[in-house]
Amino acid sequence: MTVHDKFLALGTHYGKVYLLDVQGNSTQKFDISPVKINQISLDESGEHMGVCSEDGKVQVFGLYSGEEFHETFDCPIKIIAVHPHFVRSSCKQFVTGGKKLLLFERSWMSRWKSSVLHEGEGNIRSVKWRGHLIAWANNMGVKIFDITSKQRITNVPRDDISLRPDMYPCSLCWKDNVTLIIGWGTSVKICSVKERHASEMRDLPSRYVEIVSQFETEFYISGLAPLCDQLVVLSYVKEVSEKTEREYCARPRLDIIQPLSETCEEISSDALTVRGFQENECRDYHLEYSEGESLFYIVSPRDVVVAKERDQDDHIDWLLEKKKHEEALMAAEISQKNIKRHKILDIGLAYINHLVEKGEYDIAARKCQKILGKNAALWEYEVYKFKEIGQLKAISPYLPRGDPVLKPLIYEMILHEFLESDYEGFATLIREWPGDLYNNSVIVQAVRDHLKKDSQNRTLLKTLAELYTYDKNYGNALEIYLTLRHKDVFQLIHKHNLFSSIKDKIVLLMDFDSEKAVDMLLDNEDKISITKVVEELEDRPELQHVYLHKLFKRDHHKGQRYHEKQISLYAEFDRPNLLPFLRDSIHCPLEKALEICQQRNFVEETVYLLSRMGNSRSALKMIMEELHDVDKAIEFAKEQDDGELWEDLILYSIDKPPFITGLLNNIGTHVDPILLIHRIKEGMEIPNLRDSLVKILQDYNLQVDDLFYKNLPDEQVFIYGGIRRLAEENICESCLSPILPSDAAKSFSAVVFHCRHMFHKECLPMTSMNSPVQFCNICSAKHRGPGSAMLEMKK
Repeated sequence: MTVHDKFLALGTHYGKVYLLDVQGNSTQKFDISPVKINQISLDESGEHMGVCSEDGKVQVFGLYSGEEFHETFDCPIKIIAVHPHFVRSSCKQFVTGGKKLLLFERSWMSRWKSSVLHEGEGNIRSVKWRGHLIAWANNMGVKIFDITSKQRITNVPRDDISLRPDMYPCSLCWKDNVTLIIGWGTSVKICSVKERHASEMRDLPSRYVEIVSQFETEFYISGLAPLCDQLVVLSYVKEVSEKTEREYCARPRLDIIQPLSETCEEISSDALTVRGFQENECRDYHLEYSEGESLFYIVSPRDVVVAKERDQDDHIDWLLEKKKHEEALMAAEISQKNIKRHKILDIGLAYINHLVEKGEYDIAARKCQKILGKNAALWEYEVYKFKEIGQLKAISPYLPRGDPVLKPLIYEMILHEFLESDYEGFATLIREWPGDLYNNSVIVQAVRDHLKKDSQNRTLLKTLAELYTYDKNYGNALEIYLTLRHKDVFQLIHKHNLFSSIKDKIVLLMDFDSEKAVDMLLDNEDKISITKVVEELEDRPELQHVYLHKLFKRDHHKGQRYHEKQISLYAEFDRPNLLPFLRDSIHCPLEKALEICQQRNFVEETVYLLSRMGNSRSALKMIMEELHDVDKAIEFAKEQDDGELWEDLILYSIDKPPFITGLLNNIGTHVDPILLIHRIKEGMEIPNLRDSLVKILQDYNLQVDDLFYKNLPDEQVFIYGGIRRLAEENICESCLSPILPSDAAKSFSAVVFHCRHMFHKECLPMTSMNSPVQFCNICSAKHRGPGSAMLEMKK
């Protein structure tokens, strides 16, 4: 059999040749010989046919013209090949093969002449003509002849000479004009015809052959055909029986392999079922192919099997057959422009049904989004299908909510399903679904019916509030939110401007969240006046105080009419903020405030009010008598900076030693300590007197390390009042440098004389053992009399 893109030519054992279309229907019949047809050859145009038979007959004729050549030889002719371009007048050539290879050419006078291309190496087994190259196989190997140069350019020897060439014939095929593929036994060789460089020719042919790939196969080769960069191989298979351990003929295989340089990679393999394969031999199979259609014909004695390259439709068929619906859908989406027999939607629907049958409802529902897309009718059909199997909940999250929009009944059906069994799921759908998808009044009534059975269910109440909100029934929604004390109540009020609806609900709002409520009320004074709020909170003074306190914090003047009221509110609910309020308010009636503070015995607040009203002496007296806190009294006197107050403080403290200590420690820079010291009764024991005196000196950057009296002359008398002036006369009379060092942390030692002269201790001469008394150098030099040392100070 020979294949052309347009038809098939089939020869029989009875000498007839049939032309068949690609569907296998007979279109023409030729009676060539009474015996077996050995081979048929067609040119590329499909207009000329060459036929040879077992009785030695050779015919070449035009299928659509009267052109014809007849020749009968005295031996069987096994092969024939016409020139691929036989239709051209310059290419009227063909070859025949028996025991030798003959080339027939038509001369310019329309006469045919023959020439021997090869002989002497056994029968010619196979011939393939491509372009200007003729390849043939005999018992010894494969030769290639260049018809242009009339030269044989190569000889590829047979590898396995142990195989009978008549039982295991050579398979030849041209991949292109310069690439020949040879299959013989289990060996495959890929040969490339190349041009020889001019410098290499000498007496050699202009072309040569290079074997670019050579490898062995697992089985015997019955036919070869190219498929892009791969090969299609028809293999004759022999296997060993496990029971009898004898070889037997198995089904032939059609493999696709990827040739490599020294090996190959199997891409796919199919075992073919043909009639009588158990009795067939390797020579009984042939592989023909149509390059244009990528069709492959496996010819056996009883059958012709057509194989074609799988397209995406075939791949999808296989995936669906194997229940791999997801992969089939993916393959269809990737190759949607190339598939012809399948539709993506049909594959998708089959996938959904497959998942439902397996019980994978969630996955099936999720796939609906992608597969059903915007087809509302299909969505509704699938929803009803899920309802029939009791799986409405599974599909609910994936229903379209905008484009497309399904019938309201679909959404209501699902909401009712959830309302009967899952309040939380029902609430979630109400939050997520736009309210225009379903009839809101129908769902509101359904929720109210359920609340009759469970009136305190917070989930249903909240959902009902959301439904009321969508219906713009804000009053009912607000009432539910307040009952539930839900955080969204303030957002609802702001969003829908419900301030007119909450004027009588201020107490409820304050009880729910006083801070948020007050902020909202103060931010919207133009909608709910301060007066209205204060009136509404009249029976809840603690809430009234919270509101007025925050109002005062924002603006000290807005609520001035309520400042008198706020005195009592602060006194009752927030005493820590009462004193700051009294200090910051200029509208507060002081007499009323004083009365309240005195009634409640709020000393600190009373002291402040008395001082603010100008009665500082009473305030000071209260501090001393009520608080007994000399530090606070001193601090108060410092704040007032009034000499009379200091006098009152000294008089009150003079008979109280602890108070005297406090005064000595704190008044050094405000009042001359001598005023206090002179009034101290002789013999009074004063706690920590020495430390207090040290503190006084520290106020002048001096620290007393040792204070003592010695048996000195009369003029060496210690005078307390001089201590203050000593700090001012701080120049060393010897070195004329400051007594106090520039670095206050640096230690120093100084000597002060009765004459008021001061010296650094190191600037005075050392005292002698006989006279330990030191004298002022200046006064001694002027003979003014002895000026003995009065005080030694160190720091």
